[in-house]
Amino acid sequence: MRKVEREITDFNQKTELLGRCQTIRLGIFGEQYPYVVPLSFGYEVDGGKVIIYFHCAKEETKSELLKKRPNVCVEADILHGYTDTGRSVTADYESVMGFGRCEEVTGGQAVKGLQLLLDHCGIGNYSAKDCAAAGKAAVYRITLDELYGKRRFPR
Repeated sequence: MRKVEREITDFNQKTELLGRCQTIRLGIFGEQYPYVVPLSFGYEVDGGKVIIYFHCAKEETKSELLKKRPNVCVEADILHGYTDTGRSVTADYESVMGFGRCEEVTGGQAVKGLQLLLDHCGIGNYSAKDCAAAGKAAVYRITLDELYGKRRFPR
């Protein structure tokens, strides 16, 4: 990281920041170009690793690309606005970025992932078990091997 004073090094601060983000952007190896898509998500911390869950249609570009190359990049951010520095204007932001491997999950793991997604999105009174049983969506789990955080201004 070029500006080390902006790096968030504390693991708990990085996961807390991820929890405040509403959307992740998932970067996948595409056929000719990188493929990046915004997603709703849920997550947990298990054994010192962040695990992110999302769902999508079973037969679509994401699913096909992930079958071929499951290594992914995840990014999430919060823009707090813009600040006049006296010399220029700069973004006041916080962001996290991670790298890991994505895999489809089924059964109880799919229900767990959907429940985490519903909880993170603030959707109550909806059954993750019923959603998984419908079988219309694929549920994926990304286990992050690396997680980086950065912010423009200290909080």
